[in-house]
Amino acid sequence: MKELFKKYKLELEEHELKKFEQFLDIFIEKNSQINLSAIRDKDWIIEKHFIDSIMLNIFVELEWKVADMWTGWGFPLIPLAIINPEVKFVWIDSVGKKLKAIDWFVEELWLNNVTTLNWRAEEIGQNLQYREQFDYVTSRATAYFPTLLEYVIPLLKEGWIFCAYKLNDKDELKSAKKALSRLWAKIKKVKNYTLWDQERTIVLIEKISKTHIKYPRKVWVPLASPIK
Repeated sequence: MKELFKKYKLELEEHELKKFEQFLDIFIEKNSQINLSAIRDKDWIIEKHFIDSIMLNIFVELEWKVADMWTGWGFPLIPLAIINPEVKFVWIDSVGKKLKAIDWFVEELWLNNVTTLNWRAEEIGQNLQYREQFDYVTSRATAYFPTLLEYVIPLLKEGWIFCAYKLNDKDELKSAKKALSRLWAKIKKVKNYTLWDQERTIVLIEKISKTHIKYPRKVWVPLASPIK
């Protein structure tokens, strides 16, 4: 495992490596029970899940409070929490089966910097307890960009950053132009990297002003009718 991390110029402490080794074991165990991922080879799990998740740390110094939207069975949430123990991570998803799996991972790994919230994205974005309360939001390989932005940007504080893990797709970036304008956000940087044989991107999006109260719209509307 250590050599695979070094391949991507990721230097981890010994206690972090041990935590990742433990996570690998329990992820494989849980995957055999409820089919979390089609990726079952150990090296592939390390590269395509663990390493891909923590590539963000090369580009951004996370701090304060981070929300992870639709964490995808723990990625990037759990790897980021392991290597950023001083940061408070909040996981948001509406799927109960995922909630139970993530809670189990957190408990088994003794991660005291992770909490979970069982909410729909459209609803939590309108809840004043969470709206504009996060310094960073992350989301990895989830929704179409304009839809994703409508879900995420309302959660961010002004001046802070959404970190979107994406494939290197310039057309999808262009599709977000109107949504960025309506939501008062802008692309700050685009960081490209190669993982295995795939070109990947982390898009860093800055919130430049308060989001209009009408966003996010009602349940299913951002998905059925993206801003474009």
